[in-house]
Amino acid sequence: MTPEAAEILALEALGWLAGDEEAFARFLALSGVDAAGLRQAAGSPETGAAVLDFLLSDEALLLRFCGDRDAEPGAIQRARHLLAGGRSDA
Repeated sequence: MTPEAAEILALEALGWLAGDEEAFARFLALSGVDAAGLRQAAGSPETGAAVLDFLLSDEALLLRFCGDRDAEPGAIQRARHLLAGGRSDA
């Protein structure tokens, strides 16, 4: 996975999460950001990592996202690692 692919995956996850009203409200509450602030920060690696952390913290939500996007849970973990400044070969 490349850093660019990690960013795209995080943005896809954010868009998917926004489609689930309950989960999205929980994400906003836990992150302490409002919808306007999230729109401004959506493309940042920190926001992407936070979105992926949120998915990784809820197995049922993670598996629904992976099923909808035909992605592997390990790909979410790798993307999160990259967004947090990890190496792509780790």
